[in-house]
Order: sequence, then structure tokens, then C-alpha cells
Amino acid sequence: MALIALAADKGSPGVTTAAVALAAVWPRRVLVAETDPAGGDLVYRSAAAHGGPLNPNTGMLSIAATARRGLVPDQLWDHTQPLSGGLEVLVGLGIAEQAAGLAGLWPTLGRAFSQLADSPHAPADVIADCGRVSGDTPAIDLFPQAALVLLVSRTEPESLARVRDRAAALAAKLHGGARGAASLATPLIGVLLIADPSTSAKLVHQVNDMLMAAQTGARVVGTLADDPSGADQLAGRKRGRLDKSLLIRSARKVTVDLYQQYGAAWAGPVAQQPGAGR
Repeated sequence: MALIALAADKGSPGVTTAAVALAAVWPRRVLVAETDPAGGDLVYRSAAAHGGPLNPNTGMLSIAATARRGLVPDQLWDHTQPLSGGLEVLVGLGIAEQAAGLAGLWPTLGRAFSQLADSPHAPADVIADCGRVSGDTPAIDLFPQAALVLLVSRTEPESLARVRDRAAALAAKLHGGARGAASLATPLIGVLLIADPSTSAKLVHQVNDMLMAAQTGARVVGTLADDPSGADQLAGRKRGRLDKSLLIRSARKVTVDLYQQYGAAWAGPVAQQPGAGR
């Protein structure tokens, strides 16, 4: 299985951009699921493969009724749409009020996401954009089914302090308490920094020291370039060689590093599929 859940503590560090960028260069077939209870962004920022807009009613909204009768992983494909470039997405809710329709269904969704990689018909990994998380957000109910929870953070001091505290809180909730950095408890909790490439290496060491000192059990798994131009290209708002952008080049390095460290545990019959950044 490989459900990778991306989330942030506060603000707008770029969780959706990070999820799409990683999926665009993911080495196996992948589904991006917008699971932010506050609503998704892709329907507003990205075009469908047919050149028109994405259908806001096909995705998390349409899956709500299906999931109440039980959800087989392959049923997820009935609610997905391809973006321009071929990336397959499960479009998020339109507004926060629609999250009431998913009440009690988040664990069911988490199991379906985590088991999709083992589907005998159309296996894929799932990258879930969970948006901002707090103590009571229902999206946290996906996390126990994840192989990896990635907390996305920018590098301002207050952002780093928040991600440290959020990592500790998640460790307590998911693992029963703070863990040392060598902990093998699952899901693994990692931090993905959005950083200036010229300073990212030094920052990684500093943030890892901070996470270790706080006994969060989390560590930095990589950095994505703070690249507004690349983000605009990824969203289709700007033309250019997306594969040459700092954003996609850094996303490729993150995915390579993730698979070097955890790929054996995620191995399975998941076929490759071209993504937007190839």
C-alpha cells in the first residue's frame, strides 16, 4: 500500500501544489485525492484533459453516497477525472459545508485509498491533499491508513515552530505519545519544506535538530523549491518547460529519495503512468 497524506498546520504553504508536483513525477501510477474538508482548489485552478473545466460534482462529493454503501478501492476510479497532462484526480468538495455529507466516512475512504495499490484491476498509489489540519479536522481519520504523513511548511520561524508542535501532536494521537527520531511507528511522520534552494540544505539540518530535540519522531524528508513561476506552469496559468522548472526538479528529487528509503515497503504491482511533469 502507499497512501501519502499531505497536510499543513496553518496558513497556505502550498499543500495542493506540493501534492500535484509530487504526483506529476511519481514513479508509479498515482491518484491525487483532494480530501481537504474545507474544499478543494483544483476545480478552480486546473483544466481537465478535454480542455474544459473539471466537473465539481464528480469527486469527493459524488463518492459520499457510494461510500455509505461500502467502498471497494476500484470504485474510486468512477469518481476521478484526468487533468490536462493526464494526471488523475479526485476533485475535492466545493465548500466546507459539504463535508457534512462525509461524516463518519473518512476511515472508509482511508482504507480504500490505502488498498488501491493492491487492486488486481487498476492499482495506484494515492497522494491525499488534506489541507490544513487541527485537532478536530475529520481528515485526520485518514492518517492511520497512510504509509506516510507529510507536513508541508514554509521556513519562517513561526511556521517551523508550528510544524514542530503539529508533528508532536500527531505523534501523540497516532502513536500514543512522542517518539524518538529512530521510531518505526506507522504512519511515518515527515516534514516537507517549501524553501529557497540556495539555503535548503542548511535549513534541513536545523529543522531536523529542532524536531529531534522536541522528540516528535518526525524528520525532514525533502524540500520543494519555492518557485511561483513553476507553480503557475503546473496549474496551467503560465507557459514554459514545466519539467525544467525548479519546482518539478525538486519534486523529482523528493520522490527519488522517498523511494530509496521506503520503496521496498511500498512495492507492488502498480504500473507507471505519465504525469504532468514528465
